[in-house]
Amino acid sequence: MTVVAFAVAVLLAAAFGMALIRVVYGPSTLDRIVANDVLLAITVGAIATEAAYTRDATGLPILLGLALLGPVASIAVGRFAAPARPIPGSAPHEDERPESQPSDRGGQP
Repeated sequence: MTVVAFAVAVLLAAAFGMALIRVVYGPSTLDRIVANDVLLAITVGAIATEAAYTRDATGLPILLGLALLGPVASIAVGRFAAPARPIPGSAPHEDERPESQPSDRGGQP
């Protein structure tokens, strides 16, 4: 059991280091936000590993709270982030319509 716990700790530490590099050197803000979400998932995995290794359920409420509320920030930022280019096949926005097309207001100016 100690060998497995050590192997999991090494893998979690390596994943944490790689995600931390993406947070620091990420080319865009969205890359940094996704890396923060990955860091949160690694933290949840570390808490779950510690709880399984020690057979102590003290950290499980923290684990549950992080797992439920963690992705909310990524979803919120993703919702308000403007896409870099239009999605093929999607309808154009109001300000992107050509002047020759009628508006959706039923003929009203």
